[in-house]
Amino acid sequence: MAHAWNPEQYLRFADERGRPFLDLTSRVGAEAPRRVVDLGAGPGTLTSLLAARWPDAEVLAVDSSPEMVERALTLDGISAEHGDLRSWEPPGPVDVLVSNAALQWVPGHLELLPRLVGMLAPGGWFAMQVPGNFEEPSHAIRRDLAAEAPYAPHLRGVAHPASHDAATYLRALQGLGLEVDAWETTYLHVLRGEDPVFEWVSGTGARPTLQALPQELRETFETEFRARLRRAYPDEGQGVVLPFRRLFAVARTAG
Repeated sequence: MAHAWNPEQYLRFADERGRPFLDLTSRVGAEAPRRVVDLGAGPGTLTSLLAARWPDAEVLAVDSSPEMVERALTLDGISAEHGDLRSWEPPGPVDVLVSNAALQWVPGHLELLPRLVGMLAPGGWFAMQVPGNFEEPSHAIRRDLAAEAPYAPHLRGVAHPASHDAATYLRALQGLGLEVDAWETTYLHVLRGEDPVFEWVSGTGARPTLQALPQELRETFETEFRARLRRAYPDEGQGVVLPFRRLFAVARTAG
């Protein structure tokens, strides 16, 4: 089912969403890349950090959401285009290919890695990051509620994210002949505001579910979803703590 992304909702937690990107790209050792691609770039705000790091590079943001691409086109220092990471092809060899919090939306994305690695120039870098928190209450509550009446008939086939562990990505990339650094980190995000965990997930993992529901059911689903999230993530006066596990791999081809 098609769904639309909202750049403004996504950027409500820009600092928290940006931190894994910074941790990921800090491990990329490219000194003077000519072509840098951010595949699944969203609104392009993080892609622009790559342009600031490598001002002489051609930096391209690619995303499958027209809304996100439109936002990215307003930023200086980068170009942006619409593309599905399952089929998009670069204009030439890529020196740095980044995929940050995007591959989890592609079923069977391990099978996609050989094609992505094949885009790299000799000595090129591939950097990926995906969430690894899909068994946390923020996701489990949504799945459980979506399976209940009267919502279930409307939510069959709705997109949902999934990922593997860091060791699986390491072995897959090693199998392609790359030198690999893989790791995981659990961030403890302190969120504030009214129903902040709902606001977080409604900009990412829960968005396809919410958009698939008719308006009258969406409102009741949201009300119950908010209530269950509040019970799972209580605010004890200093903000809500959202543990968020992230999985990383940075790999380099032979020069």
